[in-house]
Amino acid sequence: MATNRQLGRPSAQRKAILRGLVTALLRDGKVITTETRAKEVRSIAEKLIASAVRETDNFTSRQEKVSVKKTDSKGKAITARRESKNGRVYFVVEREIKTAMKTVDSPSRLHARRLALPWVYRAKDEKGKPLNLLNKLFDEIAPKYKSKQGGYTRIYKLGTRRGDAAEMALLELIQ
Repeated sequence: MATNRQLGRPSAQRKAILRGLVTALLRDGKVITTETRAKEVRSIAEKLIASAVRETDNFTSRQEKVSVKKTDSKGKAITARRESKNGRVYFVVEREIKTAMKTVDSPSRLHARRLALPWVYRAKDEKGKPLNLLNKLFDEIAPKYKSKQGGYTRIYKLGTRRGDAAEMALLELIQ
């Protein structure tokens, strides 16, 4: 017996559609699609958020030495002039060692992140910078729902689409 709706598509297309919708839902907080697709995306998103909520506080922090480039008042990297053994001149960015706090996931949290990875595409924000949706899921979305036991999404029916009369719906994360 099939576990998911077939949506009238071959499996590769179906998975790509669902993956794109899950990515859009996590990135934007809402997505407009057909009612059957919304119901399918809802079940996937609920499972991802539930696993993230279970692992909300399951990490530790530690201090780690980090090499950082030195910058001037304008934010440009400070370079030093060096000369090689054969007399060629080159420039090297000056660096300094700092300590920074780094979070370390427990094995179960790492496993939950790896299970969520196949359902999320790489995304970019409005400015075109890469956006890590797994970090957003585990660090921003999941802590909001820590006190809830399911029901993280809501579907609003919007009526029929003009071209083919498909039932449209708005799927959104509950605030």
